[in-house]
Amino acid sequence: MVDTFPATPVSVEPSIPEGGGERALGLGSGWGVGRGGGKPRVALVHDWLCGYRGGEAVLERIAGLVIEHGEPAGLWVMVSDGKGVAPGIDSLDVRTSVLQEIPGGSGKLRRHLLPLYPRAVEDISEQIAAEHRRRTIDLVISTSSAAVKGVRAPAGAGHICYCHTPARYLWSQTAEYGSKSWIARIGLGVCGSALRAWDRGTAANVTVFLANSRHTAGEIERCYGRASSVVFPPVRTEFFTPDASVQREDFWLVAGALEPYKQTDLAILAAQRAGAEIVIAGMGSQLAALKRRFGGIPRVRFAGRTSDEELRDLYRRARVLVFPQVEDFGIVAVEAQACGLAVAARRAGGALDTVIEGRTGVFFDEATPEGIVEAVGRLPVGAEVACREHAMRFSEGRFDAEIEGVIRNTLGIKGVG
Repeated sequence: MVDTFPATPVSVEPSIPEGGGERALGLGSGWGVGRGGGKPRVALVHDWLCGYRGGEAVLERIAGLVIEHGEPAGLWVMVSDGKGVAPGIDSLDVRTSVLQEIPGGSGKLRRHLLPLYPRAVEDISEQIAAEHRRRTIDLVISTSSAAVKGVRAPAGAGHICYCHTPARYLWSQTAEYGSKSWIARIGLGVCGSALRAWDRGTAANVTVFLANSRHTAGEIERCYGRASSVVFPPVRTEFFTPDASVQREDFWLVAGALEPYKQTDLAILAAQRAGAEIVIAGMGSQLAALKRRFGGIPRVRFAGRTSDEELRDLYRRARVLVFPQVEDFGIVAVEAQACGLAVAARRAGGALDTVIEGRTGVFFDEATPEGIVEAVGRLPVGAEVACREHAMRFSEGRFDAEIEGVIRNTLGIKGVG
């Protein structure tokens, strides 16, 4: 599933030469010898460590590969709240930028420090250069949805950027972010143009762009003028599994962070129109408003924060996962299918990669309650096996193999190994 993405979408099916498997992906025994002797040294860069979400799941898998096959030179972030994230990440030498020195910079204030992101990225670049002078760094890997894709790799080292999305507040959701506060609105109005120029210019610091979906690959092309390869994020398909002993029920399910762009209200209105029960699993900035509007209404249940086990149980019992938002990837849709649950999704964004219409779910074109109701009425019957098979295309093992292939090839391009 590693595919080069030009200006127009291409199939995301893997193109494997004859001989296939590990050889085709560039895999083999280790990553060779670094220029300083021993295993190749890899500097990891992430926007920030302030919780665990999809971006941190990707970082954790990449960090595990670096620990196993290379030598971590450290993990650089703009800010960190100092709390544990995951064992594979917490074991790394975490280093922060000058933004860490600003009181509150590792909290919610970090999103208002946007004009200072270029300075933070420059500081990280200088720190990595200093570490390179101390001991050779062979490769930089950044995972970015904000700014750190702009980091400069030391001379002779490659830079792989796993891009979750070009910064939304600069390129695709400027108005939405500006509406959240007058500080954000003024900051984006004053600095937006210069920041977009900086963001586009620093794309030249990346050797290889990886995108988490064809949608994101198109955004990388649009915003940065760069080709990319699609490597879907890792989904825990060994945890999210069907259970034949659990009977499906008749309720609809919405799961994930409850934020404005998720359009959870449309799913609830659609369920009401269809006379269906709906369960909303998740927390977020819109939870209070949704409860004020829909709380107490029969057949609308807010499950709140759910454990992984509770979420898996909901996936196993629900009739349909309703997915009205436009996501860059949308891991929830794949988790649901891994449990055999079909998806009713908006025909846009990452859902175009994660849902097969008529086999593992259905699409609706209009983000309206009527459009959702009509789509659920077309939901494929007996889709459990197809859903599970399709979800396995997004497994952690597949992600590891594809990322390793890119790393080995990039190290080879730079004369390592």
